[in-house]
Amino acid sequence: MTEMHPPSPRDAFELLMAGNQRFVTGAPEHPNQDAARRTETAPSQKPFAVLFGCSDSRLAAEIIFDRGLGDLFVVRTAGHVAGTEVLGSIEFGVSVLHAPLVVVLGHDSCGAVAAACSALNDGQTPGGFVRDVVERVTPSVLAARAAGRESAEEILAEHIEHTVDLLLERSRLLADAVAEGRLGVVGLSYRLADGSARLVATRGIDAVVPTVS
Repeated sequence: MTEMHPPSPRDAFELLMAGNQRFVTGAPEHPNQDAARRTETAPSQKPFAVLFGCSDSRLAAEIIFDRGLGDLFVVRTAGHVAGTEVLGSIEFGVSVLHAPLVVVLGHDSCGAVAAACSALNDGQTPGGFVRDVVERVTPSVLAARAAGRESAEEILAEHIEHTVDLLLERSRLLADAVAEGRLGVVGLSYRLADGSARLVATRGIDAVVPTVS
């Protein structure tokens, strides 16, 4: 993407997923990573997506979606738990930078999700502020189990979708943008082994969410 004008929410989603497909097949183009792009984006930024993902070191957004400078406005926390700073950052990306897409990115083998499951199973919770992260993930685990969704993939999908809904419930700005058709919000589940990002939740974009297999 070399132009500085944001695409539609649907176009932004397709642009992002096309980059992931290139990464999966081992044919990345590394767009917008040269000196010309650096010069172009130095005065201002107009990313086409806000990506809110887990802080895991294996989820480097620009790599797994084959993008470059100025393409993605990235916010990351362990377990993609959302506090006020996260909400403010995402709202900035949408209201000030005019990104038409917000992505919640989770992944398999997530330590925060595993810790929440362990805490519920054996009552052992970590200390320090890590405990706060685990406690914020726990409602997703409880909701999944209440619905009979017990597998790790199902619990992860529940946590991603819960985060998508949380953003829209807590942020009037984001909810209004979706209602007005200016913003799409999607949840993606990333598989570490093959590098693929699978759609698990969508708001404001007409896209098919595949069943968990």
